[in-house]
Amino acid sequence: MKPAINTGEHFITGDVACAEGAIAAGCRFFGGYPITPATEITEHLSARLPGVGGTFIQMEDEIAAIASVLGASWTGVKSMTATSGPGFSLMMENIGLGICTETPCVVVNVQRVGPSTGLPTQAAQGDMMQARWGSHGDYEIIVLSPSSPQEIFYQTITAFNMSETYRLPVLILADEIVGHMSEKVIIPDAKHIKTVSRSRPKGRKDRFKLYEPGPNGVAPMPAIGEGYNIHVTGLTHDTKGYPAMTVDTQKEMMARLTGKIQNNLKDIIKTESYRLDDAEIAIISYGISARTSLSAVDKARRQGIKAGLLRLITIWPFPEDQILKLAEKVKGFVTVEMNLGQIHLEVKRCAGGRAPAFLVGHPGGTIISPDTVVKVLQEAF
Repeated sequence: MKPAINTGEHFITGDVACAEGAIAAGCRFFGGYPITPATEITEHLSARLPGVGGTFIQMEDEIAAIASVLGASWTGVKSMTATSGPGFSLMMENIGLGICTETPCVVVNVQRVGPSTGLPTQAAQGDMMQARWGSHGDYEIIVLSPSSPQEIFYQTITAFNMSETYRLPVLILADEIVGHMSEKVIIPDAKHIKTVSRSRPKGRKDRFKLYEPGPNGVAPMPAIGEGYNIHVTGLTHDTKGYPAMTVDTQKEMMARLTGKIQNNLKDIIKTESYRLDDAEIAIISYGISARTSLSAVDKARRQGIKAGLLRLITIWPFPEDQILKLAEKVKGFVTVEMNLGQIHLEVKRCAGGRAPAFLVGHPGGTIISPDTVVKVLQEAF
């Protein structure tokens, strides 16, 4: 029987909404280390998880936190951690381990200003490229970006569902403003929440191969202690999970790790369009900056500027095809983000010179105002 959650309307922060989304998704293990501005997720789950039969552990640091999450997941439990920039950096090696071993889990990064300690209590969106390329080697990753407390509740559920479906760590990149802002959040009854659990192996245990892909390119996953002969390693490994230090095995393993994402892009990539049908200028934004951009679109329209917004819900894999199609119909792009142009680089790459692209960005600390966006639209177009 699924444990009850706090249903109904609540006036809560994004961090608390994230924690409640995790519980609603079936998360029953959290290993973390407190860090601003993600600490409220840790605090809330420390109080809530024991009441639903879950386990909370405060680890000695972020390296241990992500390691505990990977280990818990192999016992069959949906697992999660939450952090911010400095802790996210420390987690990168074990995020790569989770990708290589195909371990489902969720990592939430409530971004703050960096690099290093930076401005711990102020907002930025400067970890976008780190989320994609922070671990070493070639790999695919799924990264979501919420724009409100209500959305982070649902995105946390989505993150768990995707991690279980595709067997990999899924990242949520919120920002300090979304994490700390308080808004109305509706938590529905559990029967209205769709949750997904990992595919389980069937058939004879002595013939089971830990990494033999199923129909969707993803292998079923047993839990440690169920009697399957499994070997989990970050070394290049064959379908049985055993190290096989050959170029051919590496090629086969990488085809599996990347293929299960690349072959399911239509099911993974999510965006939201606003007034784009007749738009001559496409604003590309995400997170709290997308709410700024939404207002900027309406202000620009009142001034006769035909602007529209493409809000990125899934950041990675990047919606390359949508940007390309827009580049063939609009006069130009404006990327709005609280960094010095990380996603802007992707917009320009995907536009391929078909339309000019302009950046509205800064290195973090304050929200970008709609008037700032409108001014760029006026000057550039």
